[in-house]
Amino acid sequence: MHKGTIWASASSVVLLAVAAQAQAQAPANTTARAADQRNEGIADIIVTATRQATNLQDTPIAITAVTSDALQERGITNIGDLTSTVPNSQFRRVQGAFGPGVSAFIRGIGSGDTSLAGQPPVAFYIDDVYYPILLGANFDLLDVDHIEVLRGPQGTLFGRNSLAGAINVVARQPNPNEASAYVEATVGSYKRTDLRAGFNLPISDNAALLVSGISKKREGYQKLLDFTCEMNRRGTPELAGTFPLTSPLQNSTRLDQVDDCTIGHYGGEDVRALRGSLMWQPTDAVKLTVTGDYLRDLSENPADSVVDVDPGRANNNMKTQAAYFGLIIDKRFMTGDPYSTYVTYTDRIAAGTVIPGNTYYAPDPNGDGTTGFVNERGQYTRGGYTIPNHNNLKNWGVAGKLNWDLGSDIDLTAVLAYRDLDETHTFDTDGMPLVVEHVINHLAQKYTHAELRLSGKSDFIDWVVGGFYFDANGDQHASLIQASSGLQRQLHTTYEPTSKAVFANATLRPFGEKLGVMLGLRYADDKMVVNFSNISDVSFRTSASDIIFKVVPSSKKVSWKAGLNYQPIDDVLLYASAATGYSLPGYNTRPLQFTQVEQSDANEDIAYELGAKLDLFDRLLRLNVAAFYTDFKNRPTTIGGAEALLDDKGVPQAGNQQLIPLPGGPAGSTQCSTQTLPDNSGIVCLGRSYFRNQPATIRGFEAEYTINPADGLTINGSVGWSKFMSPDIKARTVNRRQSNPFWTASAGIQYRIPADMLGGTITPRLDWTYESSQVVSGTSTKYNHLMPGKSLFNGRITYDNLDHDFTVALGVVNLFNKFYYRNVFDYQGLGYPQTDAQPAPPREWYLTLTKRF
Repeated sequence: MHKGTIWASASSVVLLAVAAQAQAQAPANTTARAADQRNEGIADIIVTATRQATNLQDTPIAITAVTSDALQERGITNIGDLTSTVPNSQFRRVQGAFGPGVSAFIRGIGSGDTSLAGQPPVAFYIDDVYYPILLGANFDLLDVDHIEVLRGPQGTLFGRNSLAGAINVVARQPNPNEASAYVEATVGSYKRTDLRAGFNLPISDNAALLVSGISKKREGYQKLLDFTCEMNRRGTPELAGTFPLTSPLQNSTRLDQVDDCTIGHYGGEDVRALRGSLMWQPTDAVKLTVTGDYLRDLSENPADSVVDVDPGRANNNMKTQAAYFGLIIDKRFMTGDPYSTYVTYTDRIAAGTVIPGNTYYAPDPNGDGTTGFVNERGQYTRGGYTIPNHNNLKNWGVAGKLNWDLGSDIDLTAVLAYRDLDETHTFDTDGMPLVVEHVINHLAQKYTHAELRLSGKSDFIDWVVGGFYFDANGDQHASLIQASSGLQRQLHTTYEPTSKAVFANATLRPFGEKLGVMLGLRYADDKMVVNFSNISDVSFRTSASDIIFKVVPSSKKVSWKAGLNYQPIDDVLLYASAATGYSLPGYNTRPLQFTQVEQSDANEDIAYELGAKLDLFDRLLRLNVAAFYTDFKNRPTTIGGAEALLDDKGVPQAGNQQLIPLPGGPAGSTQCSTQTLPDNSGIVCLGRSYFRNQPATIRGFEAEYTINPADGLTINGSVGWSKFMSPDIKARTVNRRQSNPFWTASAGIQYRIPADMLGGTITPRLDWTYESSQVVSGTSTKYNHLMPGKSLFNGRITYDNLDHDFTVALGVVNLFNKFYYRNVFDYQGLGYPQTDAQPAPPREWYLTLTKRF
């Protein structure tokens, strides 16, 4: 692709519109009809992307709208599955180090940082309630009416942290006119057992209750193997040294006769959720809805595999810990199968043990005769522990929403919500049965969100004005157990973000209904008070290695949007727009010592977009296309490096490693060399990140289509291409390209076949998704082969009876058993000996029975 791609795409938009208008020259009653007469062909979808109810095809924004039926047909059950249908996007469960969250990227801009300090550039809204972080954002799509994914900055109407786009989840609403219920049960691979149920109960002619719940349970697809047992089973007991068994296995005294050394699993699911909505409509003009929801997630940690070990990167602490068991750090800790691992979340060295030459397992870390690794109760603080290997998430909230028709096509909407999140997750960074680094994270956040909107419609103008308020209190406690560096740290940080905003948006039609002028403006005042404390357990007094500070990132920002839209005929919309977005300034949320305390500027971008939305051939074909150019003018980024680990007096600790300049980093930045030094004549490396501002440009296009060529036959899909360029990418010596894929695509086909003998219909469906290759690192091509381009296929066959109250569906995910990694994390660039990767599940089948009442 070259620079003309974006303009070629824009030209295509115009040519499509011309073709559509030429088609319109056929007899007037063939294609020309008013919006309220669109009752044939592909169904309309009503969206609220403009904070007013509009037809998707009349809304001048690049939106993917997925209805509840489409979600079910495509097997989409959570936010992480949306990648399969939204062009130029990536949504997936994040690596285990970040807990039960989701990474979100739209048009090359996004984040996977689930910390409370993170500023995700994709804004999440659930029934008009703002969800501010990525932790816990992989929502199960329970009783959803539809999902809207808005691509491009949405700063005027969706506000803070929407510079990449927004996800608007719209749930089903209580219905006072009809009682209904459903029960759905699913069984499948890995002992999968899901149960969904819900009911809608009219309480009176103006009130109703809607309740739904879900239980999901599935065993992990990655096996946890006992390391010593497996070495004996393979006939190589010498590779296990004296490392102890995790547990007795099959009461066998001959370990070489054990067939299976599995002692657990990773990648499993254990989720319970409940949601209830009560609607009361005292008059025709007033409607009040109160909603509460609760979720508990005790799922296993994600599958994570060691894909490489470089013995030369093992420092002295790692080597002496391994030698304690007669081991060395090498590829013996790779199982050879990505669907198995030796990681145990356990320190098998007894508490209080001394290992000569090791700075972690030592009784006198300060050299002054004191036992610094004993707490105030006289207990050893290092060695001999086991931490949980699963998540523990509680996420609940209540919200009230008032809709008031004031008359003269003027409506008032008020939203008030409170949410509470409490979560603990753990991660074994090294992926080995030894302890290189363990992390325990507990995060809690409570927040209040309020929004008031006044909107109206007339022949001349559609408008909305409003105010937004957000206030939160967050708390993080964490333990970093870093045996490789000799440190064990306790983190306690409080976060108090607040946001206040006023906004206005309007579409004017000064020359009639065909031409609209879009104008939007938002003023926001954001800040976050952070009190950060990161204390080493070397001593109980303040030391040079302790990190204690207060920082208050803040911003007062004006966001704007302007554009034109034109409808030459009823079924064609052309539009052009420019819009801005921003996120709050940030700081290094994970400093490992005081030298790493650093702030960053805010993200800011301006996106220019040309688009067309067309319903053609009597609405048998729907085609929505967009071309965009994003000026990412303020883009603070991080680059991974390393620095010297300091002792409690601020002096570099002696070790066998050395620092070298970091290519592409800011002035003075360093990384750890692969070459080690003899006799502890060097230093101990400690990983760190450096901030740098690297403005970028992003250009690309998207197309989404739905075709109904015959009764019962539906074909749909999308394609997206984007190219992200910035100085840091151009300056690389290798991998001079974006990390996200250039191309994304999807396609699906289904055909509803009458089955009179079965008293219903049978609908087979096949879905295909594609992502082009990705790069793992900006400094090395070593692991590029782990993230090649991939095509995935899902299949489903569904039986529906004629009354549409009983459904049986048999489906297969990853139909052709394609192996691929979801993420690859090159820890070697941070001074560790290993590289980890998250294998995606192999082929899985499921059977779902649904009964509606």
